[in-house]
Amino acid sequence: MSANATIFGLSGPVLTGAERAFFRDVDPWGFILFARNVESPDQLRALTASLREAVGRNAPVLIDQEGGRVQRLRSPHWREYLPALDQMARASDSMRAHWLRNRLIAAELHNVGIDVNCAPLADLVEAQTHPVLRNRLSGETAPVVIEAARVCASAFVAGGVLPVLKHIPGYGRASVDSHLSLPTVTAPRADLESRDFAPFKALSDIRMGMTAHIVFSDIDPNAPATTSAPMMRAIREDIGFGGLIMTDDIGMEALSGTPAARAAASIAAGCDIVLHCNGDLSEMPAVAEAAGPLTPTAQARALHALAERQPPQPIDIDAAVRELETLLS
Repeated sequence: MSANATIFGLSGPVLTGAERAFFRDVDPWGFILFARNVESPDQLRALTASLREAVGRNAPVLIDQEGGRVQRLRSPHWREYLPALDQMARASDSMRAHWLRNRLIAAELHNVGIDVNCAPLADLVEAQTHPVLRNRLSGETAPVVIEAARVCASAFVAGGVLPVLKHIPGYGRASVDSHLSLPTVTAPRADLESRDFAPFKALSDIRMGMTAHIVFSDIDPNAPATTSAPMMRAIREDIGFGGLIMTDDIGMEALSGTPAARAAASIAAGCDIVLHCNGDLSEMPAVAEAAGPLTPTAQARALHALAERQPPQPIDIDAAVRELETLLS
């Protein structure tokens, strides 16, 4: 039987007995960690091991470790990184610095049992890009963003960590924070296809992706991409993304309805897996039931994604840190 089509967060730095029992019974495909789950390297290694022990397999453990503001592992135990856009502007060799940064991030994640990072971002910087997103991005033009995302993804894989391409099909035009309300983009479909969708089309071979909770009114005025069958068809057919698609967090206020209704709508629209991040165990049974098991197609995509997991390639961490510092000085 396939795993449940969910990725769940958890409440704190230690797996509770109730969480352990629930995860054992429901068998979510994977887990995602946040700052509330992080104390120290030893604690994290124990936590990731306990999550995999609960489901009896080498389940993927995800995190958002982009650097800058979106960084769950922080000092004093882990390095602090500049926001991506700031580093790209500052570095004397922006792409080499970007590779080093992400290779170091991968080493830090792999060391504590985290094997999936929710990056790279392939959204384009626009004049109206919301501040919650803007300096997390890599640039204003498709060629720069495509190269940066490719560099980031390759650095992760070299470090034993899988990338998740986000936010498909593009968040850059949104001037509203989807954590708080639903953004609507009114640009014509032709403009979206020529600009916003272009990086994702070029990067469509990355094996996992995450949706954007945004309404693209010229394609579907009634639902955000995550719960829109027309938008999901555009992602699959026009952008050509054939990998595993997870929702962005269904707890974000851009979506409406109960958590279970959001999960059901996402799966019905064409998402493969539902991402439920808040760690509220009381919501999880209904979400798991609404998501159901991975479909055979989703299961094949998931297996293809996880097949890319590999042991980290050798790296001299101290030398990489020194080189990055030099490039940023």
